[in-house]
Amino acid sequence: MGVNITSIKTSSNGAWQGDNPLDYAFPLLIVQTTLILVLSRFLAFLLKPLRQPKVIAEIVGGIVLGPSAIGRNHQYLNRIFPKWSTPILESVASIGLLFFLFLVGLELDLSSIRRSGRQAFFIALAGISLPFVSGIGVAFILRKTIEGADRVGYGQFLVFMGVALSITAFPVLARILAELKLLTTRVGETAMAAAAFNDIAAWILLALAVALAGDGDGGGGKSPLICVWVLISGVVFVVFMLMVISPAMKWVARRCSSDNDVVDEAYICLTLAGVMVSGFMTDLIGIHSIFGAFVFGLTIPKGGDFADRLIERIEDFVSGLLLPLYFASSGLKTDVTKIRGGRAWGLLVLVISTACAGKIIGTFAVAMMALIPARESLALGVLMNTKGLVELIVLNIGKEKKVLNDEIFAILVLMALFTTFITTPTVMAIYKPARNMSVRTHRKLRGLSASDDSPDELRILACVHGPGNAPSLISLIESTRSTKKSSILKLFIMHLVELTERSSSIIMVQRVRKNGLPIFNRFRRGQWHDRVVGAFQAYGQLGRVSVRPSTAISTLSTMHDDICHAAEEKRVAMIILPFHKQWTRRGGDGEGDEEVENVGHGWKGVNQRVLKHAPCSVAVLIDRGLGNAGDKTPGPNTYAITQQVCIVFFGGPDDREALELCGRMVEHPAVKVTVVRFVEKEGMEKEGILLRPSPNKSIEVSYSFSTAKMNREKEKELDETAVAEFRSRWDGMAEYTEKVANNIVQGVLAIGCSREYDLIVVGKGRFPSKMVAELAERQAEHPELGPIGDILASSGHNVVSSVLVIQQHDVAHAEEVPVSKVVLTDQHDKLEGPSDLESSTSMARDISKDVV
Repeated sequence: MGVNITSIKTSSNGAWQGDNPLDYAFPLLIVQTTLILVLSRFLAFLLKPLRQPKVIAEIVGGIVLGPSAIGRNHQYLNRIFPKWSTPILESVASIGLLFFLFLVGLELDLSSIRRSGRQAFFIALAGISLPFVSGIGVAFILRKTIEGADRVGYGQFLVFMGVALSITAFPVLARILAELKLLTTRVGETAMAAAAFNDIAAWILLALAVALAGDGDGGGGKSPLICVWVLISGVVFVVFMLMVISPAMKWVARRCSSDNDVVDEAYICLTLAGVMVSGFMTDLIGIHSIFGAFVFGLTIPKGGDFADRLIERIEDFVSGLLLPLYFASSGLKTDVTKIRGGRAWGLLVLVISTACAGKIIGTFAVAMMALIPARESLALGVLMNTKGLVELIVLNIGKEKKVLNDEIFAILVLMALFTTFITTPTVMAIYKPARNMSVRTHRKLRGLSASDDSPDELRILACVHGPGNAPSLISLIESTRSTKKSSILKLFIMHLVELTERSSSIIMVQRVRKNGLPIFNRFRRGQWHDRVVGAFQAYGQLGRVSVRPSTAISTLSTMHDDICHAAEEKRVAMIILPFHKQWTRRGGDGEGDEEVENVGHGWKGVNQRVLKHAPCSVAVLIDRGLGNAGDKTPGPNTYAITQQVCIVFFGGPDDREALELCGRMVEHPAVKVTVVRFVEKEGMEKEGILLRPSPNKSIEVSYSFSTAKMNREKEKELDETAVAEFRSRWDGMAEYTEKVANNIVQGVLAIGCSREYDLIVVGKGRFPSKMVAELAERQAEHPELGPIGDILASSGHNVVSSVLVIQQHDVAHAEEVPVSKVVLTDQHDKLEGPSDLESSTSMARDISKDVV
């Protein structure tokens, strides 16, 4: 039954008055949007282990909802996706597409394309030319084979087919490269540069295709002069935008820079309106409106605060809500059932084979001529075969202009899906960048003197989440810096940036100079990461500290790989990680209410994985305002303010590493170090404690301890030796006190709440002393910090000092398990057997025996 679109009302009067909301435009749009979003997110979740881009899930979701699958039930299709609702759904989706293409223009930096060099240009040229020619060849076959394909003029059909097969999806490729950690390799750099060239060429070809496509009847009877006028008008529009609008937007960007305290929202609104006006102008010319939005995006200055604010305003709403509607509408128009019979499926195989062969062979050949190794050249060809957004835009315009019929449209959509789907697994199979992991080093502070490096050189990798971590880390690093002229401190700063589904993650990647993995680069003014590394660079210039900033952009699940790889590559002795919570107090004297800023639970997992896999010692810094005194950056001559540091020592490898670090702090004239050693009270020596593995316990709320077999008596000797050496070497420069462990929790909290210390240093205690083992079954809030660190870091205890929890690197301690505590007294003969009695002398041995 036909429906007059003008008779469709926006909203219903409600079910109580007898109206069906699905017969009205807006309620139906809500249902359609919800259904599309839920299904696409569910499919994205299913495809995530395969590292597939989100666009795959969104297109497949549309195909599932459309006539190919669920839509074969006509009652459902006519009720949820009736024909009269299609223009409404596509209009809303087109608004999202308009603004997304504006974001794509923001991503594409024309100046970086000019700097990419001839190699990337020729690779892009080959990657376009051969598939384009192959597409023209396939177009002849399709015209003669598929019914109705010959109703369209040769010119329009050949151009659309050539463009469809030659496109590389720049945003999708960037996402795949980032997921595979190839963005900063030579293959990734070349692929991104070539894809940027390809993107520009694709837009030019798309404008040509739209100009040739005509007014919906295939262009029949239209004067060729009209196409010429459309193209000339398009060129004039681009020149006007780049020569007139671009300088105006630079002026707007300067007005909205961080130098101005208040940013006028009128500029943001005018820019958003400019996107719409630009789209209208290109539609008026006869080119699709998205072309105008893309060109307007190119005029926005890259890398400034203004671009960042625009992204904040647009990105989540457009990418999360509106854009999936466009991809899904493409799937809804795809009717796979039109591909019927062996001939049609044979044509699908032909199109896929031609698209893949043309792109891969063309790119491979030119890359080999550029002396790129064969494996890298092949990976480059596969990466350049990625389809996605622009491909679907071309196909949708072709279907809208009636250049492509239903069968050809379905074949080309499936081709785009298949080529993008195989990109990630194929590249993973044929190319894995060498990470120089053949020689593994295991480094710790106490082992520096025995290493190949000079004992006076200390290398530290400090990770930061943002500018808020800078003062505390600078203060901590400065306190470890020796004042001896012969000593060298090399500081590697790594800004950790989460790679999300947002376009801004890729923009961040593009703004960072690519010359390593992770991305280590020299300081450059005007870059987005200046706010983070600027303080460290200024600090490094004040003294004998070599500072090298870097950026790691990765998903949280694989961020630890970048950190550990950098630590191994730079041969650092210690990694310093920021805790996932940061405490601040209202009031400058620290007396106000406590406020906790949580950067996200995912960062807690990053710290846990680094603690497990690090090739060196690790320190986790719980910041409660360390380094904020007077808001001044410490330097070699800033000794007026004394920093009070306390090390809480119980014994064990981690505590000895903490003592070693504090020994370095003693040398600094602005740091006062106090060692508080907890000793067992009389009578406790007769009691033993058995720690038995409890695999049923949750590691989220239970402490884990090492399963390594160690000699308890030898450990005591090492503890005594370390303390004796410390006291002998720093006698008169550091204070040393002993406390009897009546109540460990209260004793540790008394130190933390005393306000006497700016920083408290503790060991994680993976191989615990008897006193720490007493806390094994305590409910843990932050189990990755160990019992003592958790006590000081937990909320609600009014601890005012910052805390540094140290884990000494030792391969033997890598395996950890939750435990249960058993106290052994004189009644030990009542326990299960002689193995328990024997193991009471060594808690770590207990765990290993029970694990076996």
